[in-house]
Amino acid sequence: MKLGNNIRRCRFDMDEMSQEKLAHAVGVTRQTIFSIEKGKFVPSTLLALKIARIFNKKVDDIFYIIDD
Repeated sequence: MKLGNNIRRCRFDMDEMSQEKLAHAVGVTRQTIFSIEKGKFVPSTLLALKIARIFNKKVDDIFYIIDD
């Protein structure tokens, strides 16, 4: 199983928020956001909750499981 996400879509829906701006808002680097979006890094529960809060969504609206 892998973790998929809708972060790119959420950023686009928020006036095309940059990865840098999102990273700053949740206290990580732009590279971390890039890695999460590409599915190369699984965020901690705390980070997932912070990201969801920024977009005013539930965690499972942003992150989902991909069955292999």
